[in-house]
Amino acid sequence: MMRRTAGCLRSLLVLLFVVLILPLRAADNDGLLDSFLDAQKKVQTWSAEFVQTRTTKALVRPTTAKGRVWFSAPNQFRWELGNPPQTIAVRRSNEMLIIQPRLKRVEKYPLDAKAAGQWKDMMAILDSGFPRERAALESQFKIISVVVTDGKAEVVLQPKSSSARKMMPLFKIGFSTKDFSMTSTEMQFGDATETMRNDFEKPKVNEALDEQLFSPVIGTDYKVTEPLKK
Repeated sequence: MMRRTAGCLRSLLVLLFVVLILPLRAADNDGLLDSFLDAQKKVQTWSAEFVQTRTTKALVRPTTAKGRVWFSAPNQFRWELGNPPQTIAVRRSNEMLIIQPRLKRVEKYPLDAKAAGQWKDMMAILDSGFPRERAALESQFKIISVVVTDGKAEVVLQPKSSSARKMMPLFKIGFSTKDFSMTSTEMQFGDATETMRNDFEKPKVNEALDEQLFSPVIGTDYKVTEPLKK
């Protein structure tokens, strides 16, 4: 059950290195990252379209799909993959919902002290996809490098948790060096044979969002399960 859920979440976040990169000096490294994080503190809501690219050793060619994402500070978000959506992930203050409309299924996961192990690590990774504080970022990740090319910077992160590293050795966040807006996220999975990248388009900052986005109505014909509940 967790493997299926992990697969759904993988399909909702993601990125990759460019061939020609210019490493930053240590001082610039900290300066750019701090400027990016400071800019995120001003973001109360954020939404964007994205193109997701999945690359695996088993596939001859990468696969792509389109989706949408909405974020509301401090920690609510909604990811939709596909049009119409095939998978929807909604994070609320006290739970995570994985919705599969075509199958009419919903999985609920608690986001409290009961959450543990790989699931807890996974949620920390998802939250870090919308970073706002350096201390919070560094509590979950080791900052490997910041590289910049063509007006875009990419932060390469390594999870500190050993169980998280087994699932995802590297996590990357891309942003513009001009306005410090987030441009991409990427995950590298397992033995580095699979990557998931999201490139964001048409971002909207601090526009009013319908609260219903984070409180979806679940039809009576949906099957609702709680995989972590004994």
